[in-house]
Amino acid sequence: MAAMPSSTVPDDAVTAFQIEGEPVRGRLARLGPAIDEILRGHDYPEPVANLLGEACALAALVGSNLKFEGRIIVEARGDGPVRFVVADYDTSGGLRGYCGFDAEQVAQAATGFVRPGARTLLGKGHFMMTVDQGPDMDRYQGVTAIEGETLALCAEQYFAQSEQTPTRVRLAVGQDDGPKGAQWRAGGMLIQSVAEDDARGSTTEAWVRTQAFFETVGEDELTDPDLSSQQLLFRLFHEDGVRVFGSQPLRAFCRCSQERIESVLSSFDAAERADMVEADGQIHVTCEYCSKRYSVTPQALATAAAD
Repeated sequence: MAAMPSSTVPDDAVTAFQIEGEPVRGRLARLGPAIDEILRGHDYPEPVANLLGEACALAALVGSNLKFEGRIIVEARGDGPVRFVVADYDTSGGLRGYCGFDAEQVAQAATGFVRPGARTLLGKGHFMMTVDQGPDMDRYQGVTAIEGETLALCAEQYFAQSEQTPTRVRLAVGQDDGPKGAQWRAGGMLIQSVAEDDARGSTTEAWVRTQAFFETVGEDELTDPDLSSQQLLFRLFHEDGVRVFGSQPLRAFCRCSQERIESVLSSFDAAERADMVEADGQIHVTCEYCSKRYSVTPQALATAAAD
């Protein structure tokens, strides 16, 4: 097979691919400015930022394969220093996410670790993926226990138990020195074995061979801004060949708005809203996802409730 073209796929995209002539498909996510915006929206300790970056990369890998308009929510909840991590991907390519954690407990858990993983940070709990196909359809949620030390292992276990699809996942988060200083980057790769059938025959050999190549990918390769998606795929799978399909652009995007905030506050009764009013005479709400702060006057809510 000829070398892959050296032209780069821009940051913030998921690229779909298939091993040439083999029943193995995959997706490669590369996140630059989008993940930097998401993580810088919060003053997270580094271990927490790493965990959320991995969750966002995973949500992009899984969500980009949806065949309908909707979104997928990747979530893990436990009894550890990080109470929960959630990443939300919609099929327009929008990504958002946030974590709930105890800073002192995170610092204690990180002592002696180069980078504490999901199991250390989350403790005992559950890993979930929720598929939302819109208001006219029921949500689908799959749940598995948190057993693997990494979020990638949690995802592999989820696919094995919930979808019975042989799947491998690799996730990476790091920082790169850019013109504006250190910037967050994230990357991820997912490969899956296509199910056997009469025409295709056994897929075991191809799956074992592809996994051997997959195992060689390094975290630094997944986050390297100077290594394009095509170059990385060629580096890993050039012996068998790899066919690259279209790329789905990604961006940091939050669905919060003044209208949404006012709608939520209007659902409370007058007494509850009165308790929310602060010294300046307004109700202030901060979006948990993007940290944007909204101000709402009680008069605006009273008018909305009257309407």
